[in-house]
Amino acid sequence: MAIQILLFLLGLGLIIYGADWLVDGASSIARKFGISEFVIGLTIVGMGTSAPEMVVSFIGAFQGNADIAVGNVFGSNIFNTLLILGITAVIMPMPITRANRLRDIPINIGATCLILLLGPTALLFGTGNNTLTRIDGLILLSVFVAYMIYSFKSGNMEEGGNTDEKSLKTGLAVLMIVGGLAGLIAGGQLFVNSATKIAKALGISDKFIAITILAGGTSMPELATCVVAAIKKKGQLALGNILGSNVFNILLILGGAAIIHPLSFASMNLVDTGVLLLSSLLLLASAFMGKKDQLDRFDGTIFLLCEAAYFTWLCINL
Repeated sequence: MAIQILLFLLGLGLIIYGADWLVDGASSIARKFGISEFVIGLTIVGMGTSAPEMVVSFIGAFQGNADIAVGNVFGSNIFNTLLILGITAVIMPMPITRANRLRDIPINIGATCLILLLGPTALLFGTGNNTLTRIDGLILLSVFVAYMIYSFKSGNMEEGGNTDEKSLKTGLAVLMIVGGLAGLIAGGQLFVNSATKIAKALGISDKFIAITILAGGTSMPELATCVVAAIKKKGQLALGNILGSNVFNILLILGGAAIIHPLSFASMNLVDTGVLLLSSLLLLASAFMGKKDQLDRFDGTIFLLCEAAYFTWLCINL
């Protein structure tokens, strides 16, 4: 038990310091190359913090286990939007730009609608076989490549970068990004493994462990990165991280997994798909209602209440 507690604390430390290094390094790269912190969060940080989801989903696809690949992405995107953005907004309201309202958030909704149109077709429309085929996977990957090219081309400093802060040397900034991502991934793995063993030693049920520690484990990098970014008043990087992670999960991870092995959506139900779509629409509504220039604490509280309701439903129906 003592060793597991030490490993738990070590994992937590790696997560905290990894997030700190990642945010500072990514922000410096953004300033140095004239790219907005939002786009850096959307691309480099978003893809980096989604590495655990990619590993889990690709392994699930290789093993022919679609439930793992699909459930991991659906759960992660819901967790990202409702819980992580909710917590981040409560800690520190995040600025929302005009480009976020009119382009970035709608693209997140578009990616969500695209996977629902291609995947659970029999569930939602009464036609098809609830399978994401290899052709569907190629469509998702093509959209992802186009989106990444567009994001970098449009990602100038007007979207929220701060040129007043001193930039680190490029080599050091890249090293901090790589080291930060490594710390987040390794720390997240240590955190989940040790927490699971501690919970089992304390007699906590496998069901509770599965829907708490393991369910949130792959999203730990996004959570840590967003909280640190909020504390450092880099809300655009935090928002970009979540939107980037969500789009990355759907277009690249599910697209790539479907090419490895066609994915069945048979285990998905109307509540899961409904909450996934609702979470993206709720973010859009928050961007246009109340304080249009920020995701504030009231919005964050609404997000957290929705996550609590969905979590309660999962506990009851697991």
